[in-house]
Amino acid sequence: MTTALILTVILAVGIGVSLGLLGGGGSILAVPLLVYVAGLPAKEAIATSLLVVGATSAVGVIPHARAGRVRWRTGLIFGLAGMTGAYAGGRVAAYLPGAVLLTGFALMMLATAIAMIRGRRSRPDRPVPHELPVLRVIADGLAVGLVTGLVGAGGGFLVVPALALLGGLPMPVAVGTSLLVIAMKSFAGLAGYLAGVHIDWGLAAAVTTAAIAGSLLGGKLAARIREDLLRKAFGWFVLGMGAVVLAQQLPATLWHSPWPWAMISVLVVAATGVLLAVRHHGLRAPGNRPRPNGEHVSGSHAH
Repeated sequence: MTTALILTVILAVGIGVSLGLLGGGGSILAVPLLVYVAGLPAKEAIATSLLVVGATSAVGVIPHARAGRVRWRTGLIFGLAGMTGAYAGGRVAAYLPGAVLLTGFALMMLATAIAMIRGRRSRPDRPVPHELPVLRVIADGLAVGLVTGLVGAGGGFLVVPALALLGGLPMPVAVGTSLLVIAMKSFAGLAGYLAGVHIDWGLAAAVTTAAIAGSLLGGKLAARIREDLLRKAFGWFVLGMGAVVLAQQLPATLWHSPWPWAMISVLVVAATGVLLAVRHHGLRAPGNRPRPNGEHVSGSHAH
């Protein structure tokens, strides 16, 4: 086993943790890992990432489902609508310059991240929905699918906010339901690639196994982290990734100036601070237990 393969497998655990904990980030992390560390060609890396992310998401749904954090009807309808939108987006993307697509992709990531960090206005009197209205799910699924089809990557980073901010689902439930949607869209995309792209099945199996292990760990962590901190951690993660994608679209001459590096440094420091806050203050007390809808109650006040 080569050093590159060992490093790829180790880093793949992080892909799984991201999916299990945040319900997204898999494809954003998997493609660069397979290209720059494993050394795969771009198309082969994309196809392999779809297999890895799809299988990891499918297994990652299990602990969320056992804890009642998956809305099956909403997820299935959202996934089917998203697959339709992704097909349309892929057709439209052929007529748009790649730089325009990636710049729009990055700007949308930044806007989504800010919305997640800020959160939605709290309405204590508003009941937590069990399943979202069908027409709304279809509309959101088509919109998210269209965007992901245009840029050829992403999914969870838009699915989770759509379910949490627009749909009103608790963050842990949005994460669990997002994994169902990601699995559906990933396998659909993989089917389109298999006809013309070769996959190194040995590498794919090793990376998938490591990512699945990470997703199970992430799923357990998601049940122990407060909803507001989980939402903010997701927002900072997407903000950092969006900044990197946007920075890659800048003219090469700008990279000789210090401001892009300063921007990335600030984001890294901020994201590290959020993760440390989650680690030290975000874990629920042992006496608390999560409810299926993502809420938690103190053991002394449970009925």
